[in-house]
Amino acid sequence: MIQTLHFSEALLPTGWARDVRVTLDDGHFAAIAANTGPQPHDARHAVALPGLPNLHSHAFQRGMAGMAERRGPATDSFWTWREAMYHFLDRMSPDDVRAVAAMAFAEMLESGFTRVGEFHYLHHDPKGAAYAGSGGAMAEAVAEAALESGIAMTLLPVFYAHADFGGAPPKPGQRRFICDLDSFARLHEACGAAIADLPHAVLGLAPHSLRAVTEEELAALLATHPAGPVHIHAAEQVGELEASLKFNGQRPVEWLLDHAPLDSRWCLIHATHTTEAEASAMAARGVVAGLCPVTEANLGDGVFPMVHYRSEGGRFGLGTDSNVLIDAAEELRWIEYVQRLTHRHRNLLAASQDASTGGEVFRGALAGGSQALGVTAGLTEGLAADFVTLDTAHPALAGASGDGWIDRWVFSARGGAIDGVWRAGKQVVSGGRHVARDAIAARYRDTIARLLA
Repeated sequence: MIQTLHFSEALLPTGWARDVRVTLDDGHFAAIAANTGPQPHDARHAVALPGLPNLHSHAFQRGMAGMAERRGPATDSFWTWREAMYHFLDRMSPDDVRAVAAMAFAEMLESGFTRVGEFHYLHHDPKGAAYAGSGGAMAEAVAEAALESGIAMTLLPVFYAHADFGGAPPKPGQRRFICDLDSFARLHEACGAAIADLPHAVLGLAPHSLRAVTEEELAALLATHPAGPVHIHAAEQVGELEASLKFNGQRPVEWLLDHAPLDSRWCLIHATHTTEAEASAMAARGVVAGLCPVTEANLGDGVFPMVHYRSEGGRFGLGTDSNVLIDAAEELRWIEYVQRLTHRHRNLLAASQDASTGGEVFRGALAGGSQALGVTAGLTEGLAADFVTLDTAHPALAGASGDGWIDRWVFSARGGAIDGVWRAGKQVVSGGRHVARDAIAARYRDTIARLLA
């Protein structure tokens, strides 16, 4: 179905444009014309932005959001949080995962994300056995949630074989994740089948971390999957850094730079404890740094050397990771704020004097996140029509124009600044609410109540 819309302002790849008229056909931008007045039948909106990619999500973890915020008997850290996560997922069925994922995906869309990179490692039944049939029941659940919500998906099946460096045997809490190379090959094929009917879906590969995969296994995975996105957790925690140094004498990112064919296919998730030299090498190879500032703050991970990395031309994208809080503006805001807290200066990620900080981080997250998820994004003819409209009646947006729209949305609008979201030309958020929110939220509440009973 052909649709026509008119925007007072829109962010195009060439910059902000006024009086932008777009024609949508079969979910794509068929024509985009600036400095063009509206026609009587056009749907009229004020301000349009490209939808953002969320490059790193564990959707099922949305169900435990806010449940790990009580102090334990010892020092709390990522590692104590991880034990709470293992306990939560222990009872989840594919139907439970679908309900929780649909809620997470709806919230992503409401906040301005239109594609999710699902780092999918919850594979097996509660006893650690493969599900009947293809074994891909959990992948089918997240794919069904994506279809229900309307979000685009890059599915990243995770290879997870060990508990620590050197091929250490997995722990009981990890039994639902574990594969060997043969079982993972079958699982990866099942994941491809699960997303086959999702519009614009992409299939990638995710060796979980250097803790969970040996050098030989990593080489075998890359040989088997020579194309598509490759994501890996790297250097998130000091404990991981110390274990890597003890085992192989190198830091995790240093080891990957020396032993893996890092290039623009790769996304290093977190890369928190990275030296400036390592960050420079990442930038030179075109690697994307997959940063998740809200989760990294929640888990006490640390702060990536973003100011140096950007000065070297480093590419980055943003993810919601644990989904403790799903909010695109919050991720954009905190990628700058953690640098301000670290360096004690302001507007550190603005490209030059008088440049917009919000505009810079938005464009960076759009370009780097899209690269990491294997797609091209933006308001461009021929691409999927994934875009967001702002509610210009929101008080925080009063008097804005150009990148000022982004600055005010990111740094001062709280909630309610996003009015509508379109995915593949279909409006999935209207008046700031997902069109299926009531049904999705009701099923989510019932699921959480049963899991916690």
